[in-house]
Amino acid sequence: MIDIKLIRENPELVRENIKKKFKDHKLPLVDDAIEFDRLSRQYQKEADDLRANRNKLSKQIGVCMKSGDKAAAEELKAQVSAAADRLAELEKLEAEYSEKLYETMLGIPNIIADDVPLGKDDSFNVEIEKFGEPAVPEFEVPYHTDIMERFDGIDLDAARRVAGNGFYYLCGDIARLHSAVISYARDFMINRGFTYCVPPFMIRSDVVTGVMSFDEMSAMMYKIEGEDLYLIGTSEHSMIGRYIDTINEESKLPYALTSYSPCFRKEKGAHGIEERGVYRIHQFEKQEMIVICRPEESPVWYDKLWKNTVDLFRSLDIPVRTLECCSGDLADLKVKSLDVEAWSPRQKKYFEVGSCSNLGDAQARRLKIRVNGENGKYFAHTLNNTVVAPPRMLIAFLENNLNADGSVNIPEALRPYMGGTEKLIPKN
Repeated sequence: MIDIKLIRENPELVRENIKKKFKDHKLPLVDDAIEFDRLSRQYQKEADDLRANRNKLSKQIGVCMKSGDKAAAEELKAQVSAAADRLAELEKLEAEYSEKLYETMLGIPNIIADDVPLGKDDSFNVEIEKFGEPAVPEFEVPYHTDIMERFDGIDLDAARRVAGNGFYYLCGDIARLHSAVISYARDFMINRGFTYCVPPFMIRSDVVTGVMSFDEMSAMMYKIEGEDLYLIGTSEHSMIGRYIDTINEESKLPYALTSYSPCFRKEKGAHGIEERGVYRIHQFEKQEMIVICRPEESPVWYDKLWKNTVDLFRSLDIPVRTLECCSGDLADLKVKSLDVEAWSPRQKKYFEVGSCSNLGDAQARRLKIRVNGENGKYFAHTLNNTVVAPPRMLIAFLENNLNADGSVNIPEALRPYMGGTEKLIPKN
């Protein structure tokens, strides 16, 4: 959510930003916000003037009562009574238009960074850099579930009977590999100075609307029936929500946190749920990184975050590349975003395994995450990035570490988490 002062002072900038995001249907929201803001402030001023006049009349009533002029006192009381009725009406109108303004502001996209490439969808995203040499082996690389089945490592049929499409059982060496990757990612981030956290896996609606747009919420979140609770789609939601309605001392910033959680997503409208695989699923686990910092520090932290992911994947012998997300591919709250993609030897192309985002003060403004600084209070900046999200990450790992005989190499960095195992041997 942007600052209403920006819309008052420079509505054309806000309109131009909406056009850059190819969301012209949201242009009327700017005029709506201006009008609701005007009416809210108008009714607030009238109510304030009426309260001041009521206080003045109340003092005059006291003077009249002391002087014995009861008739004048009664007339003044009648004015106070009439003012009370009007005041109640004004307070109701002020609250009504303040709420309309807030709801309208939630729909207006955040101002994107000046260097974000323009484009209407992800086909306009720009490759920035490649890390590691993408290789295609001489032997055929099987589909990822076929690799897992050679180790008796996955059971999609049973999961489908138990929970439906988009779920899975991981077993044996593959399940152990999954847990090893998560544990390695946790320690990797701790060693880089991040504080490890395990957050609540459910959040209330006020946190949901504080961390994401309505469109994202509808497409992602599972609602708990009969309760004001949602299953988290990523631990970022719960971690940022931890600081809702807080005032934080500037000297304690930045908060650099890494969190583990399961993630639950409806994947509404997404293609791939029906496929026999674990690329797009309703439930997975993820190690995340979150930063809350001063505004001037967020560009530096943005670069640190995506580089952490690149370094981790390279430590596991997985080639990756980075893509700058274009304006039309940015969610409404994001100022800037970069995807990390891993190389798939089977598909002979890269696919997304993580996303790094700078949200400016959008989440902090919605959730009232304030900082007490030398020059007064201000809203913090928030950032997030994926460390690893298996089982999608397992696809990249298995394909890039697969041998011709079906065995899978375990990189040295991961061996302590696999009991010293250097290679996984297939059972089938």
